[in-house]
Amino acid sequence: MRFVPRQPREGINVSDTHPLVEAGTLIVGLTIIFVAIALVLIFLIEIALFFVPVEKEVALFENWLPDDLVTVSPDDERLNQTQLLVDRLAFHWGDTPYAFRVEIDDSRVANAMALPGGLIVVTEGLLDEVESENELAFVLGHELGHFRNRDHLRALGRGIVLSMFFAATVGSDESGLGIRVADITLRGFSRKQESRADEFGLELVYTQYGHVNEAWRLFERWDSADRSGLAVATYTSTHPDPGDRVDNLAALARLRNWPLEGVVAPLRW
Repeated sequence: MRFVPRQPREGINVSDTHPLVEAGTLIVGLTIIFVAIALVLIFLIEIALFFVPVEKEVALFENWLPDDLVTVSPDDERLNQTQLLVDRLAFHWGDTPYAFRVEIDDSRVANAMALPGGLIVVTEGLLDEVESENELAFVLGHELGHFRNRDHLRALGRGIVLSMFFAATVGSDESGLGIRVADITLRGFSRKQESRADEFGLELVYTQYGHVNEAWRLFERWDSADRSGLAVATYTSTHPDPGDRVDNLAALARLRNWPLEGVVAPLRW
């Protein structure tokens, strides 16, 4: 019997699946892999950073400022008074290992952030929103609470991973210590972390003034105002919802028997 070879059928090396479907499947698969790797890296880095001694953290970030931070003049009285208020509140945290420093960001949006090394950034937009020292004291006390629980290191871990992926995909060196505020504020603290920071902040306010009157008045105003406003939208993107926060703070004050009435201190500028 003579063997007669057959010609291969047309399209044998061509997939039956549409090229766009294959491309979409590849993109989705790669995205899942990258996200999985990022989550694992964030988890590992956060664990590693949590065990970094505070002294090492402070030494590493002693003079560090985010690249996109535009600070006000050192002679600005608001800067001086905000620093003094932080110092007064931190005094009640007797064993704090941080030497806190304050910077005011020349930004019209309202925000406050706890950054590595003991740096607290408050925006001009937030200072324009507060109407008493007591309101500002709680905002600052909340940020001190994040330092106490070292929540800010979660932000650092996520910022490092985001910078690494940005450098790998775009080819621009955005990694290392030049982490942008935009990266850090993507932290998304958990409800438990925010609650613990609020509790510590309110305790500092009570210890400082002997009452918690108007400590959360800022959030009451925001809750009753248009929630689409830029100030509320920006602050609540990295902090709890104003309405829920007011209810929780009031419940905490009643539970701890902290007086709800008392003399309210005016802003000192």
